[in-house]
Amino acid sequence: MSDTNKLGLKIKQLREMREMSLEQLAEQSQCPVDLLARIEGGEHIPSLAPLMAIARALGMRLGTLIDDEPHEGALLIKGGQSEDVIRFSGQASHAEGSNLAFHSLGAGKQDRNMEPFVIDVEPSTAEEATLSTHEGEEFIYVLSGHIEINYGKTVYQLDAGDSLYYDSIVPHNVHATGGTARILAVVYAPL
Repeated sequence: MSDTNKLGLKIKQLREMREMSLEQLAEQSQCPVDLLARIEGGEHIPSLAPLMAIARALGMRLGTLIDDEPHEGALLIKGGQSEDVIRFSGQASHAEGSNLAFHSLGAGKQDRNMEPFVIDVEPSTAEEATLSTHEGEEFIYVLSGHIEINYGKTVYQLDAGDSLYYDSIVPHNVHATGGTARILAVVYAPL
């Protein structure tokens, strides 16, 4: 089963455990019913912003929604090797079109307040950029390649070694230009 189907199935199971209808989840997460149905059916890879809204509507942190097995205490990831790769759509409208591969560096850590990831970002153009917004903060550090970040009306160009820390409530988009890039991203989203 693909990561997409696992995540969609988990959302459906959590929603049903809470005896929520798809319409109730849509209302509480402010996500369209048809989008939620496609996510639950594994037909659509959600971007980070709707996934955070879904987690909040289900009464959990994003990391809890993504993880399968909780881990107490310190969590060590040797050599940056995370076991699971989570794919988010970015600008893609279908499950096969993921252009963001998230390698979780906190998977399993219980009750965490931050979500650290190494993300492989496939190239896209500014014209394809869809701005998203959600509560919290993000920290981006470019490990390799070239990243462009649309943040409100400002566009930031980042190369390896550059970083940007910003409030996620401002509409934003992170995309690679000129080839695949790799970033370290730390996302904080209040519950």
